[in-house]
This record gives sequence, C-alpha cells and structure tokens, in this order.
Amino acid sequence: MGDVISTNLDEGKREMITARTNAVMAEFGRFYEQQYAVALFNSVRYEIEGGGNTQTQLLHRKDPLKNKSIFSGGLFQYLEESKKWRSRFLYVGDSYNISLYESKAAHDRGLHSKGVINCAGYRALTSMEEYLGLLNNSLSDTKAKVASAPFLKCPTQFPLILWHPYARHHYFCVMTEKEQKKWHAVFQDCVRHSNNGLSEECKVATPAFTDALRLYRQAKGHYGTWDLMCGNQAQILANLVMETLHPELKNLIVPRLKGKLQQRQRDWMLISDAVYRQVVSQTKTQHEALAQVCEVERPRLDSALRTDMDQIITSKEHVSGKIRALVLPRVEQLVRSKVQPYIHSILEALMEPTSRGFSEVRDILFRELVEVSKNTMNDRSSEKLGEHMDKISMLAFHPVKMQSCYEKMEALNLEGLQQRCDVSSPSVFIQRAQILMRQQMDNAVHTFEQLVHQSLDGHSGEDFCKIIQRCQDRVLKKYDYDSSTVRKKFFREALLQIIIPYMLKQLSPSCSPDLPKFKELIFEDFSRFILVENIFEEVVLQSVSKDIMMAVKEAAVQRRHNLYRDSMVLTNSDPNLHLLGEDTIDWAGQFGGVKGDRQGGEVANRKRKQIVSMIHLDGMPLPYESCQEVPGVDGIPEESEGQTEQDLETEKPVNPIQHVPIEKEPGSPDSLNEIRDLINPVLEVVEKDGSQLTNGMLLLEEGDEVKHITTVTEIVPRESPNKVDEELDTAQIEQFLEEEQCVSAIESAIQQIEIAIQEDPNENLSEGAIDSDGEFTQTSTNSSPLHHDDSGFQSPANENVEEVEPQPITDEVVDTEQVMLTLVEGVKSSIDLDAKAPCDASEKKSEVEIES
Repeated sequence: MGDVISTNLDEGKREMITARTNAVMAEFGRFYEQQYAVALFNSVRYEIEGGGNTQTQLLHRKDPLKNKSIFSGGLFQYLEESKKWRSRFLYVGDSYNISLYESKAAHDRGLHSKGVINCAGYRALTSMEEYLGLLNNSLSDTKAKVASAPFLKCPTQFPLILWHPYARHHYFCVMTEKEQKKWHAVFQDCVRHSNNGLSEECKVATPAFTDALRLYRQAKGHYGTWDLMCGNQAQILANLVMETLHPELKNLIVPRLKGKLQQRQRDWMLISDAVYRQVVSQTKTQHEALAQVCEVERPRLDSALRTDMDQIITSKEHVSGKIRALVLPRVEQLVRSKVQPYIHSILEALMEPTSRGFSEVRDILFRELVEVSKNTMNDRSSEKLGEHMDKISMLAFHPVKMQSCYEKMEALNLEGLQQRCDVSSPSVFIQRAQILMRQQMDNAVHTFEQLVHQSLDGHSGEDFCKIIQRCQDRVLKKYDYDSSTVRKKFFREALLQIIIPYMLKQLSPSCSPDLPKFKELIFEDFSRFILVENIFEEVVLQSVSKDIMMAVKEAAVQRRHNLYRDSMVLTNSDPNLHLLGEDTIDWAGQFGGVKGDRQGGEVANRKRKQIVSMIHLDGMPLPYESCQEVPGVDGIPEESEGQTEQDLETEKPVNPIQHVPIEKEPGSPDSLNEIRDLINPVLEVVEKDGSQLTNGMLLLEEGDEVKHITTVTEIVPRESPNKVDEELDTAQIEQFLEEEQCVSAIESAIQQIEIAIQEDPNENLSEGAIDSDGEFTQTSTNSSPLHHDDSGFQSPANENVEEVEPQPITDEVVDTEQVMLTLVEGVKSSIDLDAKAPCDASEKKSEVEIES
C-alpha cells in the first residue's frame, strides 16, 4: 500500500497539492473577511432592533446527550493492511464518531482505539451492487462489466459499507439481516449528524463561512445546492479544494496505474485518501489562522458598529433603493415568466414526504407515551415510573425507533429541478428535514418530562396515570403547533434555496457589470459593512419572498398537510413552563435508581446510558459479538425485540452431564426420531447393583404400549443410614436367600398355570384369564382409567385405587383359586420376613409385575 502511494504521489505532486490548497484558501479568505464584517453588522443590528421570532410551545434542552452513548457492538471489518476480515468492537458515542476497538474488553479497559471514523460526507450502503456502481464511476476512463467482482469478497450476505467520494472506504459485515438493518440505521444517523456539523449558535462565524463559501462557488460559476457542504469547516474546505483538484489528479495518475480493473480501483482509492488527508490537514490549519485573525479584529469592528449604527443603516437603505430601481424590472419579469408557475409544484413535492415524516414522529411519540401510561397503570410504584421515563427520555436519539420517520422523507423527489434550478440532489433537504424531526421529537419528550416532573410533587402512585394522561394531551397539542411552524419555515427556506440561485444565475450576466458603480455611494468607513453584492442578493430575495409566503399560506389554508394558518396564534398555556430547567432529568437517580457516577465513572455510564439496546452482555459465551444474539437491555426496546426474548426463552436448557435437552413442558416432536419414539416408545430401565428387573414394577400411563425395553446397567454404591459398614451382615444375607426362594416358588406356580392352560386350549377365558402365549389379555374398555390392571398381582401403589367388580369365572375353566391362594400366602410370608429383618433402604424390593 505504501509503495503505491509513494510511487504515484512523489514530492512534485505533493507540492502541487499544497500550492492548489493555498490558492483556494487565499481566495476563500478574502471572501470570508468581507462576509465576517457583514455578518457582525447583521448580528449587532438584530441584537439592537430585536427579532420577531415566534414563541415556541415546546421546551428545548441544550445538551441532551450528556453522559449518553448511541450504540456499541461487535461486527466484522475488512482490513486493508492484511486484506482479511477481523472481528471488531465499534463504539458510537455522543459525538457520533465511530471508534473501532480490537475487542470489547479493550474498550472497557479504556485502551486507545484502533481508529476513529468521522462520517461527514459518507454514504451508508448495504448492497455490493450499489457500491460497485459508485466504484465504477470513480474511474471514468475504464468501465467495468455489471457482473465484475469487487476486489474483496464479503464473508456474509449482509455487508455494510461506508463510501466517500474522496476519503477511505470502510467495509463491515454482520451475520443476520436484522443486525444489518440496525447497524445501517446507526450509520445513517452518524452521517446525518456529522453532515449538520456547523453550529447555529455561532451568530457571526457560521453565516460568514456559509456566505463566503456560496460567493466563492458562484464566482466559479457553481450556483445552487452543494452535496459536499457537510462536516466541520476544515472538511468542507477540503471538499472545496478536492472539487477541482481531484479530477486533475485522476487524469495524471490513473493512466499510470497497472493491473486489472479491481486492482486499479483499489490503488486509486488509497491514493485519493492520502491526498484528501493532506488537504484536510492544510485547510484545518489555515482556517484556524483565518478565524483567529477575524476574532482579533472583532472588538474594533463591534465598537465601530455600535457607534455609527444609525448612519450605517441609513447608508445601506439608500444604496438598496438605487439598486432596487435598477434591477427590479428585470427581476419581476423573471419571476412572472419562470418562477411563479413552478412554485406550487415544488412546494407540493416538498410538503408530501415532509408532512408524512412529522406525522410519523407524532404517532411514535403517542405510542410511547401510551405505553408509559399502561406500564404505570400496571405498576404504580415510583421506581417503575422512573425506569420508564428514563427509557423514553432518549427516544429522539434512537436511530432504530426514528428510522420509520426518516424513511418517509427519503421519498422526496425533485425530478427536473436538477437541470432547471441547478439542484444537485435532494439530499440536502432530506437531511435537513430529518434533523428537524429529531429536534421536534426531543423537544416534545423533554417537555413531557418537565410537565410530569412538575406535576408529581405531593402525589401518590394512584395519581400517576392521570398525571401522565393530562401531560400527554398537552404535549401533543404543543407538538402540533410547533411542528406546523417548523415545517412552514422549512418550506420557505427550501424554496429560497432552490429559486434564488436559479434567479441569480439568470440575472448576474446582465446586472453584475452595473453593480461596481454603486460602491461610490458608500462612505469609506462603512464600506466593510455594506457590500453591493449582498445588497443585490437581498433585493432578489425580497422580490420573490412575497410569492413564496403566499404559496405557503395557501397550503396552510387547505389543511391538507395539517398546517396551522398564520392567523391562528396559540397562546402559551403554561407561562411558568419556560422557567423550568433545560437539563435532562435523572429519572433513575431520583426515583430509586443508581446514578451513573456511582457505578465506576465513564465506563459504567457507557453501559448504563446506551440509547440503543446493548449488543453484548458480560459473561455470555457468544461466537462473535453481535447485536442480535441477546435481547436488548438498558434502552428503548426496538421492534420485534420482544420476539427475540421469547425465542430465547423457548430454547431448552441443556443438561451439562448427559448433553440432552431438559424438557420443560410437552410439545410437538421436532425430529423424525422423536416421532418414532412416540409411536414405538422405548423404556430405559436402570438396573442397580445387579438387581433383577422382575423385582421392580414398570408403571405406565393408561394407553401406553411398550414395544421395546432397553436395560441400562448402572452401578450405584449403596449407603447405609449411618454410612458405617458397606457390606451385608449375616442376617441380611439370609433374608436375601429366603426372598430368592420365594421368587422361585412364584415362578414355578406360573409355569404350572401355563401348563394347565395348554392342556385345555379350546376354552374361552373371561377378562383376567391367560391366553395361549402366556400373556394376559388387555384391560377391558369398561374399566376405570384410574385402575391399573396388574393381572392378578396388585401393586402397593394401587391399594387405594377404586377397583372394578370382578366378573364370575365359569366352571369349565381350570380351578386356579388354590394356586392363587398359595401364591398370596408366599408373598405374605415374604413381607413378614422383610418386616422382621432390618433392610437397607437401597434394597427395598417391589412386587413382581407382568406386562398386560
């Protein structure tokens, strides 16, 4: 790998990369310094004049993921160095960066990770076909066949691939489809969060950066949205450099690569990653220096602004009027002919999937709140309430739970806008709407927590259910109002992002040459805060904003997508609600749980506070660490997770000695041998110490028919009650001999009965008589099911069982009464001997049983 990079990226090419990066950063720096002063002017003016933002009904918390982690678990990763698949433990913290560890034990011990993946600009794929399509497009001069195999083979059918246009690709795989869906949802959430990296709390730096980037690209002829405006400032600037540098390097290096197509693709990916890392390092250093220079200059600019704010505003309004008079006729003509006819169709395309996504958020919120109410009704203890509230508090950041909401937004289709309005793809709007869904869900859950916590003071468990129901209704009403406000704002911003770049692209050729003359109207002291390029864009924006606002109002009046009209202002019914805290409530700690800082620091917090269900439980012998091998714990249970628990409960435990399943309850047979055993049962009779089978009795349930008996000899040492002497004394030996003689007498009597029957085979025997084969006939169907027929020899176990009245015996049958009397007397004498002599507990003998 090192040879390929060092060979194709020699010192000359690295110097070219450095020079190109410096040139882009220098040009971008000029735009940034200009826009920084303008952004500071807008911020101070907004601070002085005040804003007219709508008061939201839901509360907002600043740091919802404090002491939380998103997900962790084991899967397989492909290593470029060894070209092999290895098991890895992945940990996704509150920063949404993916940390890779050699094992779970290494993570628990706090060892350094093998690597960290920042998912900004990546795409999470679950298909090798989709990945091959993107990979083949990376080398435009060589097209692979559709059936061509990639340079690696996935060991399972469930791959997970993180693809980036410039950076290194990452390959993972799991064992089941269910695991794949869970990890894919987590990876998508990481990408979504990383792409939304610029903080909106920076009222000066963030607007200055975005405006400078937009003006830089417009100067290069690129209008409209940009897919790679994702990540932090250094990553965005690196993407800006690679936008032009990457094609040039490809033309220089790819023709020199050798080998098959797959090998060339592999080598080019490694080279591209090395270039990207070098560019990111340089852009990070230079942007930090640029930002530091502007921050040093900020106090002086701020002082000048606050001193001359009125004069600056007056001067700007004067220049704006002049520019508006020049360009307004052209703008209105463009709006009437090429913008107004398409506003409603674009808005409808945006509203349909967005409204479905927010409606799905409301449905999930409602179901979870109802579930909390049901659980509280079943168990009204404060500990259980704290447990359920602790689980629901992180609902918005649960990728699997929120996946159905995000999928609704994936249906956004802006077909035709890519060419007409220079919209690269709808991914910018999709990810923005998904971020808003997550924010609204978190605001609703946080408000519900605050209302419940506020209402619980002084109430017992009997009132919990009523309190939760009342808070639920209030939160849903607030969510309906806020979600409508957020969606209308999103629609207006999306329409402006689509329409304004298109209008600027159409108007710039005719209007830009006339703009420099308006700089003469601006005082030199105010020239840093008033730029004619910005004023021109504001004039264009104001000219079309009225049409966009009217289209959104008409959509709200139709009520097709559950939008409130602007005239409907929901007053705040909870004036004291906004005075509550913004921090997350520690439900587990306040209602009987154990706080995270008492369980051993950060590692214990990671285990307890993981949002998505745990992947691996300590002590579970798993062949690989998988998120589906054990039921989820310490998180919100995902869909079908309960089914997994039921499946685990139905598994039969295995006897560690005999290695056979321990039957819990009767069930249907699962194999052919079990079915055969049910048809022809086999009894295993354990013979201890050589005792005779005829001395024991086989107890069968009614209807059982034994086809085969297997004798298993097992030597078990006998123990006397006092465990002193293991040998039989003389009295026990004599008793044993007498019992043997009794058994011999019984056997001889049975032989005499058989001989007597064989002498008269033509006689019919009634129930209880013996057939010609020496076996007793089957029990009569009229006999009681509780009665066990011992064919004349009553077992002690059946002494108290209700007996059926015996049928009379005919005179023709051989008189066996005398024989039976003799046998009974012999048995009684044996019993008397047993009672007189002390007998070992392990040598008690049952009466003889004959199969019926």
